Amino acid sequence: MSTSTHHAGADCLMCGLEQSEDTDVVFRDALWSGETVPGYDVPGWFVLRVRRHAERITGLDEAEPASFARRARDLVTEATGAPATYLLVFGENRPHFHALVTARGEDVPADLRNGNILRLRAEHADPEAAARLVPAVRRAYERLAADGTHPLPV
Repeated sequence: MSTSTHHAGADCLMCGLEQSEDTDVVFRDALWSGETVPGYDVPGWFVLRVRRHAERITGLDEAEPASFARRARDLVTEATGAPATYLLVFGENRPHFHALVTARGEDVPADLRNGNILRLRAEHADPEAAARLVPAVRRAYERLAADGTHPLPV
């Protein structure tokens, strides 16, 4: 288990996201980043990742799990109005701890719900539409953080 303080280097795709364009980023705080990621850029899908290199959930320090659920909850719910939000954590191919947060709209047929939602990745990838959604999600996230109920860490 690796828990180095920031980036594991060029070999970690998730650490490399620190260089993402601001237009892909919903938020970054001291611990977490929420952003769109190439290859998973379906509108309403975001990756929530720990900003330092920590492998798997067991590599998180004490502060990270305490804020993870709030960040996951706030990331897409208000802005998308989706009736369901899925939180998927695998970590086999990319051991850097991250979660795919997917808003599931009413238009998604029953056979593509739950774990089958990943089948939408190839069919519904739309980088431009995903990028257009980022500002609205960012504003909603900032509203939630600013109301004092879900503050961003300093």
